[in-house]
Amino acid sequence: MIAAFGRSLIVRGSDGVSQRARPPGRTRGRSLDIVCGDSVTCRRDAPTGEVHVTALLPRATVLYRSTGRGGAESVAANLDLLVVVLAPLPQPDFFIADRYLCAAACAGLQAQIVLNKQDLQTDPDIDVELAAYVQLDYPVLRCETRSPNGSAALAASLHGRTATLVGQSGVGKSSLIATLAIDADEIVTAQLARDDEGRHTTTAARLYDCRGGGSLIDSPGVRDYAPAIDHLDPRSLGFLEVEALAPGCKFQDCRHMSEPRCAVRAAVDAGTMHARRYESYRRLRRLYEELGAVRGPR
Repeated sequence: MIAAFGRSLIVRGSDGVSQRARPPGRTRGRSLDIVCGDSVTCRRDAPTGEVHVTALLPRATVLYRSTGRGGAESVAANLDLLVVVLAPLPQPDFFIADRYLCAAACAGLQAQIVLNKQDLQTDPDIDVELAAYVQLDYPVLRCETRSPNGSAALAASLHGRTATLVGQSGVGKSSLIATLAIDADEIVTAQLARDDEGRHTTTAARLYDCRGGGSLIDSPGVRDYAPAIDHLDPRSLGFLEVEALAPGCKFQDCRHMSEPRCAVRAAVDAGTMHARRYESYRRLRRLYEELGAVRGPR
């Protein structure tokens, strides 16, 4: 499935032909959750000629987000790579970036970071944050869509993979896909709003084939993102450095918040764990517990 627009899906068959299809009705009182990247089976209704989705095939990977009640909602399926896109404008929200990276780590997805619009003047603090990601072995690429080869590094990293671009509104995800996709004429891009917060150019996720091989899912920009709590590692929440440090804590169930002899907090105090990343962990830990309380026990 390459796109969804309300009650209409766009599916692409093994012959490469795309066509509209209707999602299945409710099964056992529940609607089938189909998202961009899913593999499905279809049948054509003889009287009307409409194509109907009949079943959802098993997924290799799924990216989830949390609902306001603490449940899990699928965002995209069968991904190999998650690409977090940042830009000098709008001002990067690294806390959102961290949450996407945590969701990727817990979903078994590789992840990388792209600083788009590198032709704009970059705040030195952005370079400090990007250096912290490099220390954690996250690849950091720099792109500029106005240059003929400005997205070459990103294109090379996508070869043979299915990836999704995620991030804030206005960072240029759609512009990047327009430089990479075969069917780029269908992509609409926009300028930043006057408040530099960005506009939601993309309103629904869509999968595009890339000229250099691989596929990209363009997702709507966000102002916030919360990973689904049931799909996070309860001990580290997907923070790679916390996962590495946690075995050194006194208590196996250490939350790394105020517990004594916590190896994570000791690393922050010693300057070996990035202080902003630790604050990001603390914020996600509080959200994790708040959403867990709203949802109740499973």
